Amino acid sequence: MAVKKRLLLLGLLAALLGGCSPGPKPNELQFWTIQLSPKFDPLIRSMLAEWEEQNPGVNVRWTDLPFGSVERKLLAAVFARTAPDVVNLNPLFSANLASKGGLLPLQQRLTPEVKASYLPRVLKAAEQDGELYALPWYLTARITLANQRLLKDAGYSQPPATWAEVPAYAEAVKKRTGRYALFVTVVPDGSAELLESMVQMGVQLVDERYRATFNSPEGRRAFAFWTDLYRRGLLPREVVSQGFRRAIELYQSGELAQLASGAEFLATIQTNAPQVAADTVPYPPVTGADGAANVAVMNLAVSRQSRRPQLAVDLASFITNPANQLRFAQAARVLPSSAPALKKLEQELAGAQGRDGLVGAARLMSAETLARARVLVPADPGIKRLQAIIYGQLQRAMLGRMSSDAAIAEAERQWNAYAAARWP
Repeated sequence: MAVKKRLLLLGLLAALLGGCSPGPKPNELQFWTIQLSPKFDPLIRSMLAEWEEQNPGVNVRWTDLPFGSVERKLLAAVFARTAPDVVNLNPLFSANLASKGGLLPLQQRLTPEVKASYLPRVLKAAEQDGELYALPWYLTARITLANQRLLKDAGYSQPPATWAEVPAYAEAVKKRTGRYALFVTVVPDGSAELLESMVQMGVQLVDERYRATFNSPEGRRAFAFWTDLYRRGLLPREVVSQGFRRAIELYQSGELAQLASGAEFLATIQTNAPQVAADTVPYPPVTGADGAANVAVMNLAVSRQSRRPQLAVDLASFITNPANQLRFAQAARVLPSSAPALKKLEQELAGAQGRDGLVGAARLMSAETLARARVLVPADPGIKRLQAIIYGQLQRAMLGRMSSDAAIAEAERQWNAYAAARWP
């Protein structure tokens, strides 16, 4: 019954999303962002003023929303037929809206030159069934922040480069320091890092019909990998009950040898735990055998309700052009999804070595990581449900309630039941 109600709601949403909004004013575009104000007010307003100057007679009304409320408010606007023309979305929500017909297809509305300006792998991740529904804006690439003092005490000069090296390393850290090597949450609605690690270990999650393919030799090895680490006491007990915030707390207290994070968290560590920050050195992220790292993306999308779709596409393209991406990346200490902007930023960071200290070194490491990074877990519809199912069953295996093989088989059964109802 719950599935039928959900499908009915999604059908109603699709009908409303596809409708044409009367819009507040014919000469106004609405632009929504996520948690950028007031810190970036001067930069964003400057960009919008430049665009308005290039498009006389058209005004942009900018609205910034808290991260936790954007989806709810956007859905409310959709139902009221007042959806913004251009909206800042995470890939999961934009994929869900696109799958219901709520976002404007962009493939034929962009020139080849504009499309060529984005990093190809990042742009590809915004596609569904060969159609482009969003433009990548800014990125973060996870790197390893390692406590060099704990590494030395454990007998290591650097953290592991691949997941295959982690068990021996985790055992050495625990045995020789009494601390833990790493923290990877298994909370169902937490970070996707563990799901990404499975892909790095060679696991294919689903097929083209969204049916489970993760109960494979590679998948069973991945389930056994994490189950064994936990049962041997080589992961903090809280990984089954707490999320990434707990990882930061443990690292700042000196209880964790390494933290998988973006460079943007370093300023917080420097403030809260200056001694730990002084012992911290950035390293490349842990990967699988092929060396592929993960990149997280924030997108700009155009609502299908927009009354001036080509102008809205032009605004989204303008905000994400190389010059504006570089300006935003410099101010926000993130990474651009524009290839020319990334090249320029790398040159600036390399030239500032020694002047910008730890944060600068970490940002350069993140930028260099993009050369081998991709979106490891595509933002397909239902991906959060898939994560919740896999994590929930993996928790049971970790806690000794069932074997890891039985847990992955149950995860497969639950996912396929959901997939069959959603994609008959």
